[in-house]
Order: sequence, then structure tokens, then C-alpha cells
Amino acid sequence: MGSVDATIYHHPRCSTSRKALDRLRESGSEPTVVRYLDEGWTQDQLRRLFAAAGLTPAEAARKRDPLYAELGIADATDDEILAAMVAHPVLVERPFVVTAKGTRLARPLDSLDEIL
Repeated sequence: MGSVDATIYHHPRCSTSRKALDRLRESGSEPTVVRYLDEGWTQDQLRRLFAAAGLTPAEAARKRDPLYAELGIADATDDEILAAMVAHPVLVERPFVVTAKGTRLARPLDSLDEIL
């Protein structure tokens, strides 16, 4: 693995996100770190990110977050899920990593190997 340009959509309190950041750095990359809970999302940004990763909004939703059940979005449309994610960035599963080789939701962490 050589050094790659990478962007990680990161939540520092998430152990998987921290491990993904460590793996990127171990690969020789100093990734751009986007703290999406602070910066938020737009619907277009999420649509592009999920499409690049081959996921639907429902597949990219953080279902274990209590807010997911509170909002009752399990049967919502893609647009409704995206709107909830924009309003509540924590509802996006993490971490997403983008490199020139592709975009992955780094769950499991080994999926990063495909794009490093």
C-alpha cells in the first residue's frame, strides 16, 4: 500500500472511526478529516457519497442510534431519510472514506483495503 489522498468523514468519539483514521495514517496517508457532526451534510452531498459507496440512504443510516427509532424512519422514503440525516448528522453511519480508488463505509474496517 502506498500513500493515497483520502478523506474521512469522522466522528472522534466513535472507536471504528478512530481505527479507520489510524489505518489511513498507517498506510502513509494524512487524510483530510471532515468532522461531519460539526459541519453537517447537504442532501446532494449525501446522495453523491452513498451512490459512490453503492449504498442506499436506508443502508447508510445509523440504525443503532436511539434517534433513528424516535423519528420512526425505518419505513421512510430515501428523501425522508436524507432529510432526517441533514437535520441530524448523527444518523449517518460512520466512517465513510473516499480515495481516488473509491468510496467505502469502513464497516468492517477491512473494506478500506479495497480503496487504499
